[in-house]
Amino acid sequence: MRVVFAGTPDVALPSLRAVAESSHELVGVVTRPDARTGRGRRLAASPVAEAAAMLGIPVLKPEHPRDPEFQEALRELAPDVCPVVAYGALLPQSALDIPVHGWVNLHFSLLPAWRGAAPVQRSIWAGDDVTGATTFRIVKDLDAGPVFGVMTETIRPTDTAGDLLARLAEGGAGLLVATLDGIADGSLESQPQPADGVSLAPKITVDDARVDWAQPAAAIDRQVRACTPAPGAWTTYDGERLKLGPLSPVDGQLPAGELVAGKNAVVVGTGTAAMRLGDVQPVGKRPMPAADWARGAHLSGGEVLG
Repeated sequence: MRVVFAGTPDVALPSLRAVAESSHELVGVVTRPDARTGRGRRLAASPVAEAAAMLGIPVLKPEHPRDPEFQEALRELAPDVCPVVAYGALLPQSALDIPVHGWVNLHFSLLPAWRGAAPVQRSIWAGDDVTGATTFRIVKDLDAGPVFGVMTETIRPTDTAGDLLARLAEGGAGLLVATLDGIADGSLESQPQPADGVSLAPKITVDDARVDWAQPAAAIDRQVRACTPAPGAWTTYDGERLKLGPLSPVDGQLPAGELVAGKNAVVVGTGTAAMRLGDVQPVGKRPMPAADWARGAHLSGGEVLG
């Protein structure tokens, strides 16, 4: 089949490479426009745009996929199907209607669970044991289209959102190509999603990522891992924000938020058991082990986070 791939961030790269190496003809790539990035705020192409350029594939960067110029360019490419991984813009019906077999999305959850922008983060935060990836045909309603295929992945006790997403991106690339193969040879038909089991996964905001130390240790652990690497869980110390890496359990209890600093470890109280801080990042500084931060902050005992 003639394929136009749509995606933007690093997580889409395994699928882009898999499609490029498949038996299908990759004739174009759609991605978000160049954006300002870094401290210098320089204009930079998306990871998918850079990878497509290295592959010698034509790249379309519409401000919005409803733009008539973009839709005309897409028609000229004459795609049979448009696979999508984390493109980042809503597709109007006029764009959805262009490829013969529609737009096929790789979504990182077991639909209908966790429809939305942050399925991996929400799955970890909720304490799910298993998640996965789903390929489905995009329709107007959010992540509600008929399903082609699924893969499952166990959520490990120490997984961050970044860890889990990396595994799903690699495994999902194979699922996406297998889905395209099945569409091409007519062996695969999409099936409606069940009406039961729908849950939503809205984007996690910076405010959502603030830790409440009165919560149980297990809930804080899931929150911090779900928010790593982005947007980053955080708390405050001495009136300033302190970004938090994953924590680990320890024996004993402390009042919620209270710190005890030793030579090689810093322990904080929660609503249940105490926890050991991992890396922390004060404002304007690089991430560092909590014990190094504690020495620089001259903790003397009894200090409180949050």
